[in-house]
Amino acid sequence: MIRSIRRARFEFKGTKGAIIFVVLLVMVIAYYFYLSNFNKPVDREAEADKITAVQNVLLRNLETDYPPTPKEVMKYYSELTKCFYNEKLTEEELERLAERAKELYDDELNANNVDVKYIPNLKEDIAEFNEKSIKIANYALPASTEVEYFTMDGREYARMYCNYSIRQGKELIYSREVFLLRRAEDDRWKILGWDLTDEE
Repeated sequence: MIRSIRRARFEFKGTKGAIIFVVLLVMVIAYYFYLSNFNKPVDREAEADKITAVQNVLLRNLETDYPPTPKEVMKYYSELTKCFYNEKLTEEELERLAERAKELYDDELNANNVDVKYIPNLKEDIAEFNEKSIKIANYALPASTEVEYFTMDGREYARMYCNYSIRQGKELIYSREVFLLRRAEDDRWKILGWDLTDEE
């Protein structure tokens, strides 16, 4: 009788010890996974995906990071243009994008684009694009060697051709535009004007 009671107590202690061991093992594994996930590096690409195209364009500070060449000016301007016509903009975003575009314009062009006309005209253009379901699919800039530089009346100019792919429904239309830029007194290249070319 005494032996059977001792055996029962021994078996109970063995079962209790096994349960405690399993619980501790689970806690150690859980703590390991917590630490491994806690110290896991942030996926920067996934974070970047959360930034909208508009936010990405507006993040650039033109005071400290102005595009250094005519080609880079046109690249940034084309990104702004895609935002105007491809994104659903709030009133504030539209105005901020418009302000950025005007920072790329030559003083002479800005004098002709006063805000009382510029913003309403821009809104009208965007509304027309939206009505016709037109989006800017892509753009292509020329090679640096294809930018034509010249001097006139003591001022430096650059002429370049930019190709835009415009999608309307299933149809893809190609537009070729010629841009004229002029170097300002602060050495920054500014857009003086542009026009559609007659080329197909």
